[in-house]
Amino acid sequence: MAYVNKVILVGNLGRDPETRYAPNGEAISNITIATTDSWKDKSTGERKERTEWHRISFFGRLAEVVGMHLKKGASIYIEGSLRTRKYMDKDGTEKFITEVRGDTMQMLSKASTPAGGGNAVQARTQQPARAPETWDNMDDDLPF
Repeated sequence: MAYVNKVILVGNLGRDPETRYAPNGEAISNITIATTDSWKDKSTGERKERTEWHRISFFGRLAEVVGMHLKKGASIYIEGSLRTRKYMDKDGTEKFITEVRGDTMQMLSKASTPAGGGNAVQARTQQPARAPETWDNMDDDLPF
């Protein structure tokens, strides 16, 4: 059976990225973005909104780009996958968190001017290309 773990988000950063480096030197950036749904309430005719917050982690060169060019309020497009990890809180209690691992990011709003002047350019960093899935190379036994 084929499985899909794909997330696509378009939203605005709630705060500046947090960038740190792992012991092996790999950059890790974390951001939080807001996505807002709006609708008209059928019973009252009133316009309603609901905002969801999403935590996204980036790694490697993409994490460096995120840390250098994104600021609070920036509008971005993200593709990635859901990841769940466990950690220990300050009280020693084991907790789980589900977040998005960002694989692709594109800045939708004008980027801030980087240190040293000049205009920032839209950045789109992707994973290396993979062979496209076709019906011929699927190992799936469908029940119908």
